[in-house]
Amino acid sequence: MRKAEKERVQKILNLLDEHYTTEYKCYLNHETPWQLLIAVILSAQCTDARVNIVTKDLFVKYPTLEAFANADTKEMEQDIRSIGFYKNKARNIILCARRLVQEFNGEVPSSIEELTSLAGVGRKTANVIRGNIYHEPSIVVDTHVKRISRKLGFTKEEDPEKIEYDLMKVLPEDHWILYNIQIITHGRGICTARSPKCGECFLREYCKAAEVEK
Repeated sequence: MRKAEKERVQKILNLLDEHYTTEYKCYLNHETPWQLLIAVILSAQCTDARVNIVTKDLFVKYPTLEAFANADTKEMEQDIRSIGFYKNKARNIILCARRLVQEFNGEVPSSIEELTSLAGVGRKTANVIRGNIYHEPSIVVDTHVKRISRKLGFTKEEDPEKIEYDLMKVLPEDHWILYNIQIITHGRGICTARSPKCGECFLREYCKAAEVEK
């Protein structure tokens, strides 16, 4: 990466640090690693706010990983019915819990390979766990990170895994987790998908999409 581009990236990161938190923050309520894993599985194609509403009762009804492992699929479907793709998610959560109990002694693994071997766990979910639980530098490519990273010119890719690798090359490792948190906040408040508030955006000067609009 050229010196000028490195400086541009650093200026963007400095602005994100200035406007948003520099503390690690997770928007999904949880008390244990396995609760976060279940919450992230539920969060696919769903808002964190909706997931938190559902898990508030879900984690009371199923207080242990073993309780999830032994749950009835049809009953679990009803427990999470207000969340999209609830049938697939109910099946995956139970299968995931069973495998954690039977093969991992109830512990959530930390490696990307072991995490993605679990039912319902892709790279995005695995990276959330690695970043939030194990504080392993990781990049989570959700809808906000994908959209805004493309606008900033950090990637031209559409595939989340390819975007992840592009961002790993562009961003300093010590900012990987923070970038996720900050861009999600930015995507929810300013650079929204339907009606971005470009006039209010402190990153407008560095936005490739804004340059096209000029």
